[in-house]
Amino acid sequence: MSAEPRRAPTLTGERQGRVPDFFIVGHAKSGTTALYEMLRRHPQIYMPESKEPWFFARDMRRRFQPPGSPGAPETLDQYLALFADAGADQLVGEASSSYLWSRTAASAIAKARPDARVIAILREPASFLRSLHLQLLQTHVEVERDLRRAIALEAARRRGRHVPRRSPRPQLLQYSDHVRYSEQLRRYHELFGRDQVLVLIYDDFRRDNEQVVRRVLRFLEVDESHPIELVDANPTILIRSQQLDDLVHAVSVGRGNYSRVAKGTLKALAPRVLRRGILRLAQRRVVYGKAPPPDPQLMLELRRRFKSEVVALSEYMGRDLVSLWGYEDVAC
Repeated sequence: MSAEPRRAPTLTGERQGRVPDFFIVGHAKSGTTALYEMLRRHPQIYMPESKEPWFFARDMRRRFQPPGSPGAPETLDQYLALFADAGADQLVGEASSSYLWSRTAASAIAKARPDARVIAILREPASFLRSLHLQLLQTHVEVERDLRRAIALEAARRRGRHVPRRSPRPQLLQYSDHVRYSEQLRRYHELFGRDQVLVLIYDDFRRDNEQVVRRVLRFLEVDESHPIELVDANPTILIRSQQLDDLVHAVSVGRGNYSRVAKGTLKALAPRVLRRGILRLAQRRVVYGKAPPPDPQLMLELRRRFKSEVVALSEYMGRDLVSLWGYEDVAC
């Protein structure tokens, strides 16, 4: 089945451009990158190479922009430019894993594109928060390596205490807020209706991602029979050495005297694209490693803490996630 793109309205004044027909709104570490990569290979779909524009999550803007970073689009014109190469016969989409968590993104998207289709992926809370914490360490949003302590710091951080000095988005450190799934879904359902919102479960995606992607294609009303190139993206990793990771990150953004010397040396020896490759290789080979098995006691503590949310979500979605996620014998 082919789809005629739903034309977006002009947003302000004489501006013209394609506002996306659909949005992958989250969550991070739940298969959104893999889904994005598979969808953008479909000939009837256009998604920009730049994932995570975060344009509609105005409550999630960076505290500062690292030097040399292209950053997220700040203006409507910059945002619409991401989709300028889309064909007239293609559906346009974007993926920003912050939109589900954001308190303002749903209403902003609805104002810009009330007929948009929305896709969300939910993951069991304890495993999600563990993966999210490791990602926030990797991206230098977080510095507290102990997840139990990081969660305990939420209240203090909300008051501005114990916030990492160089954290670009300290809002993300409110871990418990990330798994308020029922509240997050309700925001989108109230604005778009249930027919325009597709909620996927990470376990289904991991078990048979091809069938889940075909379900998404049916939801978007594009040809679901087209061959799907399977992708496994963004594995959970561990930072072996925080000091080395900090150094590589400092070099990449040109911060500190030693980093400027190292960056100057790399600049003299290699072009910009190759320099980025060298830094990524250093991270993969030296800094990052495979994440160890989760701490069973910590995972049990998290399950106890968030069981009430899983029960509420099961009732809201009409699906037994308590059993699927193994919460039957977990005491609150």
